[in-house]
Amino acid sequence: MFELSSKMNEERIEEIGEDHIGTSAKTPLRADAFAISDKEKIERIQESVKDILITLGMDLEDDSLQGTPKRVAKSFVNELFMGLNPKNMPKASTFENNYNYGEMLVEKNIVVYSTCEHHLLPIIGRAHVAYISDGKVIGLSKMNRIVEYFAKRPQVQERLTMQVVQAMQEALGTEDVACVIDAKHLCVNSRGIKDIESSTVTAEFGGEFKDKDRKREFLDYLKMDTDFE
Repeated sequence: MFELSSKMNEERIEEIGEDHIGTSAKTPLRADAFAISDKEKIERIQESVKDILITLGMDLEDDSLQGTPKRVAKSFVNELFMGLNPKNMPKASTFENNYNYGEMLVEKNIVVYSTCEHHLLPIIGRAHVAYISDGKVIGLSKMNRIVEYFAKRPQVQERLTMQVVQAMQEALGTEDVACVIDAKHLCVNSRGIKDIESSTVTAEFGGEFKDKDRKREFLDYLKMDTDFE
Protein backbone atom coordinates (compact mmCIF):
# COMPACT_ATOMS: atom_id res chain seq x y z
CA MET A 1 0.00 0.00 0.00
CA PHE A 2 2.85 2.38 0.89
CA GLU A 3 4.69 1.57 -2.35
CA LEU A 4 1.54 2.34 -4.37
CA SER A 5 1.03 5.65 -2.55
CA SER A 6 4.69 6.57 -3.04
CA LYS A 7 4.49 5.75 -6.75
CA MET A 8 1.36 7.87 -7.17
CA ASN A 9 3.06 10.76 -5.40
CA GLU A 10 6.09 10.51 -7.68
CA GLU A 11 3.80 10.51 -10.72
CA ARG A 12 2.03 13.61 -9.37
CA ILE A 13 5.37 15.41 -8.93
CA GLU A 14 6.37 14.51 -12.49
CA GLU A 15 3.00 15.76 -13.75
CA ILE A 16 3.46 19.12 -12.03
CA GLY A 17 6.97 19.41 -13.44
CA GLU A 18 8.25 22.98 -13.35
CA ASP A 19 4.84 24.53 -12.69
CA HIS A 20 4.59 26.69 -9.59
CA ILE A 21 1.49 25.53 -7.77
CA GLY A 22 0.29 27.05 -4.52
CA THR A 23 -2.10 25.05 -2.37
CA SER A 24 -3.47 27.71 0.01
CA ALA A 25 -2.86 31.09 1.63
CA LYS A 26 -1.39 29.30 4.64
CA THR A 27 2.17 28.05 4.73
CA PRO A 28 2.02 24.22 4.72
CA LEU A 29 3.41 23.29 8.15
CA ARG A 30 3.10 19.97 9.94
CA ALA A 31 1.41 19.85 13.33
CA ASP A 32 4.73 18.94 14.98
CA ALA A 33 6.70 21.73 13.25
CA PHE A 34 7.94 23.12 16.57
CA ALA A 35 8.20 19.93 18.59
CA ILE A 36 11.99 20.22 18.66
CA SER A 37 14.17 23.20 19.54
CA ASP A 38 15.98 25.43 17.07
CA LYS A 39 19.25 24.01 18.38
CA GLU A 40 18.19 20.47 17.52
CA LYS A 41 16.94 21.59 14.10
CA ILE A 42 20.36 23.11 13.39
CA GLU A 43 22.10 19.88 14.42
CA ARG A 44 19.84 17.76 12.18
CA ILE A 45 20.09 20.08 9.17
CA GLN A 46 23.86 20.24 9.59
CA GLU A 47 24.10 16.47 9.20
CA SER A 48 21.77 16.53 6.19
CA VAL A 49 23.80 19.25 4.44
CA LYS A 50 26.98 17.32 5.17
CA ASP A 51 25.46 14.24 3.55
CA ILE A 52 24.39 16.24 0.48
CA LEU A 53 27.89 17.67 -0.01
CA ILE A 54 29.55 14.30 0.45
CA THR A 55 27.10 12.75 -2.03
CA LEU A 56 28.04 15.47 -4.53
CA GLY A 57 31.68 14.47 -4.10
CA MET A 58 32.88 17.47 -2.08
CA ASP A 59 35.87 17.10 0.24
CA LEU A 60 34.68 18.35 3.63
CA GLU A 61 38.20 18.16 5.00
CA ASP A 62 39.05 21.21 2.90
CA ASP A 63 39.35 24.37 4.99
CA SER A 64 36.79 26.19 2.86
CA LEU A 65 34.12 23.51 3.34
CA GLN A 66 34.60 22.34 6.91
CA GLY A 67 32.19 24.87 8.38
CA THR A 68 29.71 24.90 5.51
CA PRO A 69 27.15 22.40 6.91
CA LYS A 70 26.83 24.31 10.18
CA ARG A 71 26.74 27.70 8.46
CA VAL A 72 23.95 26.53 6.15
CA ALA A 73 21.98 24.99 9.02
CA LYS A 74 22.23 28.15 11.15
CA SER A 75 21.24 30.37 8.24
CA PHE A 76 18.20 28.17 7.50
CA VAL A 77 16.87 28.25 11.06
CA ASN A 78 17.94 31.72 12.22
CA GLU A 79 17.74 33.77 9.02
CA LEU A 80 16.37 32.43 5.74
CA PHE A 81 13.43 30.57 7.30
CA MET A 82 13.00 32.37 10.62
CA GLY A 83 9.52 33.44 9.48
CA LEU A 84 8.24 29.89 9.92
CA ASN A 85 8.29 30.29 13.69
CA PRO A 86 5.36 32.30 15.13
CA LYS A 87 7.57 33.53 17.95
CA ASN A 88 9.33 35.72 15.38
CA MET A 89 6.12 37.42 14.25
CA PRO A 90 6.67 41.18 14.71
CA LYS A 91 4.40 42.99 17.13
CA ALA A 92 2.28 45.18 14.87
CA SER A 93 1.93 48.18 17.17
CA THR A 94 -0.97 50.40 16.14
CA PHE A 95 -2.02 53.87 17.27
CA GLU A 96 -5.13 55.97 17.11
CA ASN A 97 -5.37 58.09 13.98
CA ASN A 98 -5.52 61.30 16.03
CA TYR A 99 -4.63 63.52 13.08
CA ASN A 100 -7.55 62.11 11.10
CA TYR A 101 -5.49 61.31 8.01
CA GLY A 102 -8.07 59.94 5.59
CA GLU A 103 -6.11 59.18 2.43
CA MET A 104 -4.17 56.04 1.62
CA LEU A 105 -0.71 55.54 3.08
CA VAL A 106 1.76 53.79 0.78
CA GLU A 107 5.04 52.19 1.81
CA LYS A 108 6.99 51.63 -1.41
CA ASN A 109 10.02 49.60 -2.35
CA ILE A 110 10.20 47.29 0.65
CA VAL A 111 13.04 44.91 -0.14
CA VAL A 112 11.96 41.27 -0.42
CA TYR A 113 14.40 38.41 0.10
CA SER A 114 12.56 35.11 0.09
CA THR A 115 13.08 31.51 -1.01
CA CYS A 116 11.11 29.61 -3.63
CA GLU A 117 9.66 26.53 -1.96
CA HIS A 118 9.89 24.49 -5.15
CA HIS A 119 13.65 24.68 -5.71
CA LEU A 120 14.89 26.47 -2.55
CA LEU A 121 16.37 29.23 -4.67
CA PRO A 122 16.15 32.97 -3.92
CA ILE A 123 13.26 35.29 -4.70
CA ILE A 124 14.46 38.90 -4.79
CA GLY A 125 12.28 41.94 -5.34
CA ARG A 126 10.24 44.80 -3.95
CA ALA A 127 6.93 44.96 -2.13
CA HIS A 128 4.59 47.97 -2.11
CA VAL A 129 2.00 48.05 0.67
CA ALA A 130 -0.86 50.50 1.22
CA TYR A 131 -3.77 50.96 3.58
CA ILE A 132 -6.55 53.41 4.38
CA SER A 133 -7.02 54.03 8.08
CA ASP A 134 -10.30 53.10 9.73
CA GLY A 135 -9.25 54.70 13.01
CA LYS A 136 -5.87 53.03 13.46
CA VAL A 137 -2.41 53.63 12.00
CA ILE A 138 0.64 51.38 12.14
CA GLY A 139 4.31 52.25 12.55
CA LEU A 140 6.00 52.47 9.16
CA SER A 141 8.82 50.08 10.05
CA LYS A 142 6.25 47.49 11.13
CA MET A 143 5.06 47.25 7.54
CA ASN A 144 8.60 46.36 6.47
CA ARG A 145 8.88 43.83 9.28
CA ILE A 146 5.60 42.15 8.36
CA VAL A 147 6.84 41.72 4.78
CA GLU A 148 10.17 40.38 6.04
CA TYR A 149 8.52 37.91 8.43
CA PHE A 150 6.36 36.28 5.77
CA ALA A 151 9.18 36.40 3.20
CA LYS A 152 11.58 34.52 5.47
CA ARG A 153 10.20 31.06 4.78
CA PRO A 154 9.89 28.73 1.80
CA GLN A 155 7.34 30.65 -0.26
CA VAL A 156 5.37 31.15 -3.40
CA GLN A 157 4.92 34.80 -4.32
CA GLU A 158 1.13 34.62 -4.54
CA ARG A 159 0.89 33.34 -0.97
CA LEU A 160 3.37 35.92 0.31
CA THR A 161 1.31 38.74 -1.18
CA MET A 162 -1.88 37.44 0.41
CA GLN A 163 -0.27 36.84 3.80
CA VAL A 164 1.06 40.41 3.98
CA VAL A 165 -2.40 41.82 3.25
CA GLN A 166 -4.12 39.51 5.73
CA ALA A 167 -1.66 40.38 8.52
CA MET A 168 -2.09 44.11 7.87
CA GLN A 169 -5.88 43.77 7.83
CA GLU A 170 -5.85 41.95 11.15
CA ALA A 171 -3.52 44.50 12.76
CA LEU A 172 -5.43 47.55 11.52
CA GLY A 173 -8.95 46.18 11.80
CA THR A 174 -9.81 47.14 8.24
CA GLU A 175 -10.18 45.42 4.88
CA ASP A 176 -8.69 48.44 3.10
CA VAL A 177 -5.19 47.06 2.48
CA ALA A 178 -3.30 46.37 -0.74
CA CYS A 179 0.02 44.83 -1.69
CA VAL A 180 1.93 44.52 -4.96
CA ILE A 181 5.15 42.52 -5.23
CA ASP A 182 7.53 42.56 -8.20
CA ALA A 183 10.29 39.97 -7.87
CA LYS A 184 12.81 37.87 -9.74
CA HIS A 185 12.85 34.12 -9.12
CA LEU A 186 16.26 32.52 -9.49
CA CYS A 187 14.57 29.20 -10.26
CA VAL A 188 13.56 30.94 -13.52
CA ASN A 189 16.54 33.27 -13.94
CA SER A 190 19.42 30.89 -13.18
CA ARG A 191 18.08 27.43 -14.12
CA GLY A 192 15.44 25.88 -16.35
CA ILE A 193 14.52 28.50 -18.94
CA LYS A 194 17.36 30.76 -17.66
CA ASP A 195 15.50 33.97 -18.50
CA ILE A 196 17.45 36.62 -16.59
CA GLU A 197 15.17 39.51 -17.59
CA SER A 198 11.73 38.29 -16.49
CA SER A 199 10.14 39.13 -13.16
CA THR A 200 6.86 38.13 -11.52
CA VAL A 201 4.23 40.62 -10.36
CA THR A 202 1.50 39.66 -7.90
CA ALA A 203 -1.19 41.79 -6.25
CA GLU A 204 -3.80 41.52 -3.55
CA PHE A 205 -6.47 44.22 -3.12
CA GLY A 206 -8.83 44.39 -0.18
CA GLY A 207 -11.81 46.60 0.69
CA GLU A 208 -11.73 50.01 -1.01
CA PHE A 209 -8.74 48.96 -3.10
CA LYS A 210 -11.04 46.73 -5.14
CA ASP A 211 -12.59 49.93 -6.51
CA LYS A 212 -10.92 50.65 -9.86
CA ASP A 213 -10.28 54.33 -9.05
CA ARG A 214 -8.66 53.54 -5.70
CA LYS A 215 -6.65 50.78 -7.33
CA ARG A 216 -5.49 53.17 -10.05
CA GLU A 217 -4.53 55.79 -7.44
CA PHE A 218 -2.40 53.23 -5.60
CA LEU A 219 -0.70 52.04 -8.79
CA ASP A 220 -0.04 55.65 -9.82
CA TYR A 221 1.79 56.24 -6.54
CA LEU A 222 4.09 53.37 -7.44
CA LYS A 223 5.15 55.20 -10.60
CA MET A 224 6.30 58.28 -8.67
CA ASP A 225 10.04 58.97 -8.63
CA THR A 226 11.15 58.79 -5.00
CA ASP A 227 14.90 58.89 -5.56
CA PHE A 228 15.95 61.74 -3.27
CA GLU A 229 19.70 61.22 -3.56
